Amino acid sequence: MRAAAAAARGGTDLDAIFNALLKFSRIVDAFNMRIGKWLAWLILAAVLVSAVNATVRKVFDTSSNAWLELQWVLFGVVFLLCAPWTLLVNEHIRIDIVNTMFSKRVRDSIDVVGHALFLLPLTVIMLITSWPVFMESYRLNEQSFSAGGLPQWPAKSLIVIGFALLFLQGLSELFKRIAVMRGLIPDPYEAQANPIESEVQSLAQTLDKR
Repeated sequence: MRAAAAAARGGTDLDAIFNALLKFSRIVDAFNMRIGKWLAWLILAAVLVSAVNATVRKVFDTSSNAWLELQWVLFGVVFLLCAPWTLLVNEHIRIDIVNTMFSKRVRDSIDVVGHALFLLPLTVIMLITSWPVFMESYRLNEQSFSAGGLPQWPAKSLIVIGFALLFLQGLSELFKRIAVMRGLIPDPYEAQANPIESEVQSLAQTLDKR
């Protein structure tokens, strides 16, 4: 009886800890989703900059390295700072054909192991290695090697910021996945249609119409 009571009390304490971690997770999710939705518009900005730069170069036979590098910076912003949002909405690359062959419990376990042993250590390594590079570039006010180009340290700061946000989102996903496995929250991915199943259904509907 005492052992059962202690086990129940231990489970309750652990659930309380996870409930606190889930509050942190909701804050991270909301922040990264807002950042991602705002910065996704920079794709349009990059397209416009590219179009204007190409037009000016063809029509007026002139250009600027600053405009060329601005395109790269805008792409870097979207690629690095929207990555946490991509992870949040479960749109990151995975081998769906293999993944769907496993049971949900196995898939959840793969996510936990992947986040804990691969994603989070990678983000930590990137933060440790990129921070000194950024600080040195900022200290020197590093400029572009191309004439008329942009300063380099703002672009290098994107690596630090991007992997810091990805680290937080990785923690959030790890907490949520463990909470799902413990039955504390519903699976946030259950409402999402499996891409393979959706493709098969679409193909079947097309064949039926014929």
